[in-house]
Amino acid sequence: MILPQYDGRCGWYEVLNDVSVFPALEGNVNVDTVVVGGGFVGCAAARRLAENQPDGSFLLIEALKVGQGASGRNSGFVIDQPHKRDLESNDNELKRKLLSLNCTAIDYLETQIDRYSIDCQWSHAGKYQAAVGARGQKFLDHYEQLLKGFGEQYQKLSRQELQSIFGTDFYSAAIFTPGGTLMQPAALMRGLADNMPENVRIAEHTAVTRITRTGDGFVLETDQACIKCRQVVLGTNIFTAELGFMRDRILPVMTFASMTKPLTDDQLERYGGQLDWGITPADHAGTTLRMTQDRRIIVRNSYRYAHDYNTPGELLPGVRQRHQQAFDARYPQLKDVKFEYTWGGASSLSGNFETYFGEIEPGIFLSCCDQSVGAARGTISGMMLADMACGKKTQLLADMIEVSGAPSKLPPKPLLRVGVPLRMAAARFASRSEV
Repeated sequence: MILPQYDGRCGWYEVLNDVSVFPALEGNVNVDTVVVGGGFVGCAAARRLAENQPDGSFLLIEALKVGQGASGRNSGFVIDQPHKRDLESNDNELKRKLLSLNCTAIDYLETQIDRYSIDCQWSHAGKYQAAVGARGQKFLDHYEQLLKGFGEQYQKLSRQELQSIFGTDFYSAAIFTPGGTLMQPAALMRGLADNMPENVRIAEHTAVTRITRTGDGFVLETDQACIKCRQVVLGTNIFTAELGFMRDRILPVMTFASMTKPLTDDQLERYGGQLDWGITPADHAGTTLRMTQDRRIIVRNSYRYAHDYNTPGELLPGVRQRHQQAFDARYPQLKDVKFEYTWGGASSLSGNFETYFGEIEPGIFLSCCDQSVGAARGTISGMMLADMACGKKTQLLADMIEVSGAPSKLPPKPLLRVGVPLRMAAARFASRSEV
């Protein structure tokens, strides 16, 4: 059985101060509901369960520490818009529901950030989608038409306008959409965990190795504990298949990011742009770029089929070199700036681009195949799984069910291990001018 491993390289997590401790679970435990996985799905589900049933008992289990997994490794976007694939749908009502669900997730997160004063660089900075050359411009033009068709607010910016924001003339054009937010993901996850309701117990370094159905519920086994419960909520991302669910349905894909140290005053002057922005590439195989509030620049590109789920350390030097090349191309005036951290983060895709949400077996609730938009989608999924588990029927839950689907069955793993890398290599070659 493959379990999550922490490589000690995730910059978002490593720069945190005074991380709290939630001891590993030991012995026999009885609770109403167990939530497995301390990411966006798990944290939202645990909180919502406690809100729905203040007299209930809930346990949130994380194999690592909260913030070390996929939710603490993304680029720090919480995006309000439907994914571009969804924007291409002709069903405007479906897109409106997706937008409403994502906005509900953003509001839910912001309520907790404000209530508990969570310091996670939360900012209504919006998002830029940018093109480098002619290939990227074609994708950007297509994106603009999708936004127009959906009636979304946006602003198109020229190379000159972008230079004053990003400190580089590398990008030929970009589209700015104001609805999304930026944040420090590991800090957000730690803040959510540290401020859980009193009837939610958290156990870190507690990996579930087996789930067994009993006459009145379930038994979950870990190395040091045996847990009995009535219901289970799974927020286990790509590791869901290791527990026996969604086998041959989840395609695990890993992307890589590198983070600089905070720019010095001299480097910031040479940079010449603004703080607190985020770029996603018009060409999906291009480069994501972030400038944080604390002066760090983050580059994300490079992909792999994550058949082994965790980050192979031997790949990181080559990845960091590619990130440095992308950085130097954008910021030749900052040749002295090098990366402090390089890491990989996994997301779960499906062959037909459908997400899964619902009760996969009686008493077991699951959300997976987030299609690389896990912050908002994961949060609203966790909230709605909790409502479903509690028998709470709302319009949001009905909408969530409607926008979800059935991920298709994937080819056998030997074929995937050959076919997926080849397809990624072809995409890298085609998109080389946008990286």
